[in-house]
Amino acid sequence: MRRQHIFVNFKRFDVPASLGGVNRGDVSGWAERIISGTLPGLSAYDSESVRFAMYFPESQLFGALGALGSSDRIEIGCQGVCRSDVSKGGNFGAFTTLRPAAAMAAMGVRSAIIGHCEERNGMRALLETAGVTGFSCISRVLNEEVLCAQSRGMSVLYCVGERADEVGDWDRVITAQLRDGLAGADLSSVTVAYEPVWSIGPGKTPAGKEYITKVARLIKNTLGDVPVVYGGGLKEENAEMLASISEIDGGLVALTRFTGEIGFYCDEFLNIVRLYLGRKQEEN
Repeated sequence: MRRQHIFVNFKRFDVPASLGGVNRGDVSGWAERIISGTLPGLSAYDSESVRFAMYFPESQLFGALGALGSSDRIEIGCQGVCRSDVSKGGNFGAFTTLRPAAAMAAMGVRSAIIGHCEERNGMRALLETAGVTGFSCISRVLNEEVLCAQSRGMSVLYCVGERADEVGDWDRVITAQLRDGLAGADLSSVTVAYEPVWSIGPGKTPAGKEYITKVARLIKNTLGDVPVVYGGGLKEENAEMLASISEIDGGLVALTRFTGEIGFYCDEFLNIVRLYLGRKQEEN
């Protein structure tokens, strides 16, 4: 079995329910509870066979890193970095509201998620407000973020995917995102997450096995032997289906429960891991 890569993106799940979020616990200790609730179970897997990474909002990074302690079983990641960075003899820290890669490296962060559809959508909205058409520049900006993260020793989870109005041109869109976003990058420390943006969200039809397979093949044919994970949401409902796709090397988890007490639950996450890896083992 090829090494598998299972990631968690905690988005802004640090917002309490009283303020409109999904967090029903004590926000100040949320990351610590997640690490302590998952680390024992994840430590049972061989690190040569399975890699785990969790991407936290800034408010939770120190807590997550502190709870992890000396263990290296989970890579703690940040949700993107700025397209420029601190430099000796240059900009020594004028990055108000931004997240330079140097600051993340100083905290002990080991990975960055870049190009998530939510990041791309934010960039697109700014360009549309400015009256700009054609968005090839987005991936070039993301490329600068990728290079900044890698220059600080971080691995990169790079996200690609087509919107509803791009489905008919999916191969060209994704190929351009790969080419422009990863130009000059060290692919040995890159994992690509495929997000079918058109199929993500309430009321939308999830992408099927055949569609995911053809996109994963395109990515591997374009980049070579780079891990490809499903970024549209690895869940209990689709874990075994995704594991049956030989071109897929893992997945990206967000919430584990989408009805009732919506949120992330450690036992449910560990069950997703068991379902996916169990089926992957059978496939091999």
